[in-house]
Amino acid sequence: MRPDAEELALVREGKSVAAITHHRERTGASLLQSKGAVDRHPAREPPCAWALAIARRFHQTDPVDDLHVPPGPGAPLGIRVPAGELVEQFSRSSGPGGQGVNTADSRVQLSFDVRATTALSEVQRERILERLAERLSGTVLTISASEHRSQRRNRTAARQRLAGLLRDAVIPAVLRRATRPTSGSRRRRLEGKRRRSETKRSRRPPGPE
Repeated sequence: MRPDAEELALVREGKSVAAITHHRERTGASLLQSKGAVDRHPAREPPCAWALAIARRFHQTDPVDDLHVPPGPGAPLGIRVPAGELVEQFSRSSGPGGQGVNTADSRVQLSFDVRATTALSEVQRERILERLAERLSGTVLTISASEHRSQRRNRTAARQRLAGLLRDAVIPAVLRRATRPTSGSRRRRLEGKRRRSETKRSRRPPGPE
């Protein structure tokens, strides 16, 4: 039997399996009320198992893997952020979604505590805290992604965005050293000025005889 609107609302609100089962028993619903329900929900399956199936459908997500930042300036060996240091939160998105907009938790917020992480060296940590200071809430960097209809694709987009920010933030600053102009550059500058002066002189109208 398909879940009704009230049951789905209970699941999205994070209600327990017992609450969902109580709702089904209170409304007098039965696993064998609709045609073909025996095939989909065998009679030997208790109501709590059916409620668990609903909960898994709405709450189960793929396990979070370690975040890998490719090698680059400031991180020659790359950066590997342990999965335990990444926090994902899901909410309803107001972006594209068709019939699923505002009904599915497709919006993803990926949070990463820069100060508490063990994936960064002290130099990398200070660079990130300094360069991303405007984006930090305390020492936590949060990335949001809601441009896709699928939660899975938004999760991937958020991870890619976080990896890109970390990669760019750890790049060491390039110090510009003051240098004296070379003899060749001075000669070319004077020749260019001379040619420009001759061009302007040739454009002047001829003077009176």
